[in-house]
Amino acid sequence: MNPEIKKDRISYDDFAKVEMRAGVILAVEPIPKSEKLLKLTVDFAEADVTGTRTPRTILSGIAKYFPDSSVLVGKKCMFVTNLEPRPMMGLESNGMILALSTDDGAFSLLEPNAAIPVGTKAK
Repeated sequence: MNPEIKKDRISYDDFAKVEMRAGVILAVEPIPKSEKLLKLTVDFAEADVTGTRTPRTILSGIAKYFPDSSVLVGKKCMFVTNLEPRPMMGLESNGMILALSTDDGAFSLLEPNAAIPVGTKAK
């Protein structure tokens, strides 16, 4: 086994703490003074105490892959949803979009198929 892979391993219990859910991107805005960040408004089918669905704000450094960020609106993607809120550029991010990229610039969001409802938790 490659020793570099082994040193990066975490326990199953640590991995089980990570909550990943399908969410649909409702809106996208560039962040003023940032070339990397986009502000995503994401629906996870979560409701507040009154039963009103409450989307989350998630900031993501994916702007360079989406010169026309409006193409992200309506996309269903996978997100980490139980991270502590993180302040960035005067805003608060409440999750992380899951994506893959290579050193040569290839990029892909992790998108569940159409049969997976918004809010579904990865198992």
